[in-house]
Amino acid sequence: MTDTLVDRFLRYVGISSQSNAANPVIPSSEGQWHLAHLLRDELTTLGLSDIHLDAHGILTAYLPGTVENAPKIGFCAHMDTVDVGLSPDIKPQRHHFTGQDLRLGPDHWMRVTEHPELLPYLHQDIITSDGTSVLGADNKAAIAIIMTLLATLTQTRPPHGDLHLAFVPDEEIGLRGAKILDLTRFPVDWAYTIDACALGEFVHESFNAAQAVITIEGVTAHPISAKGILVNPILVATDLIARLDPLQTPEHTKGREGYCWVNQINGGQAETTLHISIRDFDQIGFETRKQTLTTAVSETAARFPKAKLSCTIQNVYANIASSMGNDRRCIALLEQAFSKAGVEPNILPMRGGTDGSALSARGIPTPNFFTGGLNFHSAYEFLPIPAFKKSFEVALEVVLLGAKAL
Repeated sequence: MTDTLVDRFLRYVGISSQSNAANPVIPSSEGQWHLAHLLRDELTTLGLSDIHLDAHGILTAYLPGTVENAPKIGFCAHMDTVDVGLSPDIKPQRHHFTGQDLRLGPDHWMRVTEHPELLPYLHQDIITSDGTSVLGADNKAAIAIIMTLLATLTQTRPPHGDLHLAFVPDEEIGLRGAKILDLTRFPVDWAYTIDACALGEFVHESFNAAQAVITIEGVTAHPISAKGILVNPILVATDLIARLDPLQTPEHTKGREGYCWVNQINGGQAETTLHISIRDFDQIGFETRKQTLTTAVSETAARFPKAKLSCTIQNVYANIASSMGNDRRCIALLEQAFSKAGVEPNILPMRGGTDGSALSARGIPTPNFFTGGLNFHSAYEFLPIPAFKKSFEVALEVVLLGAKAL
C-alpha cells in the first residue's frame, strides 16, 4: 500500500499544474487540464460511474454504495499547486532521514538547525522537492490518497455507502473551482478535504476571509513646478498602511487571532494599488476588521483631498464551523476514523481556507484532515511517508465506518 501511495503521488507531482492568479480563466493553467484528463482515465479504469469533466476542468465521479441508507460521503481535492515565485516544475526526492542535513539538490540543503520540524521523523523516509519548487503535497498527496482509496474499495469490495469525488482547479487562488462546482454532481450529506499538514491535524474551523483592493490616483507634476500640486500616490499608500495596527498582522498573530495583511503593492507616479487580506475566525470581528480598513481609507482620503481613493472588499470564503449547525455527524465520523486508525487528533483552528470553506458556505459541511506533509507553500515542504500512509488509513476508516450506524 505504501508503494502504491508513493508511486501515485510521484506520478501526479510530475505534472506541472501551478495555478496563475493573473489568468481569470478556470482552470488558470494548462497543467491542471493535463492532470484532470489523467485522473479521468484512471477513474474510468477503476470502473467508477458518472465520470464528468466539465468546461472548467472540474472532475467529478461516483462510486455506488453497497449499503442502503448509509450517509452519502464526498471527498474533494484540488489539482493546482501554489505559485510562491518558485519553479512550477517539481522534481521530488526521496530521503531516509538519519538526523543529518538533507541535500535537496546541487545547490539546496535543508539544514536541521534551521528546520527542527524534521526531528520527529528520525529514521523515516520522507519526500522533498529539489529545493527549487514546492513539493506539491498540497494537495497532490490528497489526490493520491483518494485514488488509492478508490482502487482499494473497487478491488476488495467492503461494505460502504455512496461516495462522490470532486477534483477541482485553482484552490490556491481563491477556491475558484469549489465555488462553481455543480453540486448536483456532488450530492453528499457531507464531505472531507485532505488538505491539512502534520500527522493528526483535524480541522473543523477556519478563517472568514476577505480581500481588499485599494486604488489610489495621485496628481502628477514635474518637480520644477510640483510644489502644492504633486500628490504622490505611493506616499498616500504608506499613510494608509501606517493607520493599520502593526501588531495585527500574520507575523504577530497565532491561534484564533485575526489580522489584516498588506501583501501586494504596485504603483508609480500616477497610481498605486494595494491588496490587503482580511482574516478572522469570529464573524463580528471579521466585520469589524473590514470596517476598520474602510475607516482608514476615509481618513487617508481626508488628509489627501486631491487624491482619489477607491476601496473594494470582497469575501473570499467563510469559517467551516458556521455551516455545521447542530448536525455534527461528519465530525463524529472523523473522530471515530482517527481512533480506529490509531491517530491522536490535534484539533486546530485553521489559519487559512480550503475548498471545504467554499463547500461549507454552500451548505455542505466539509471538515479537513492531515496529509502528513509539513512546510506547505515553501521550498522546504516535505512529506513523511508513514504519516502519508496514516492519512490514507483515516480516509479508508471514514468510508468503512460510514457504512455503519452512527
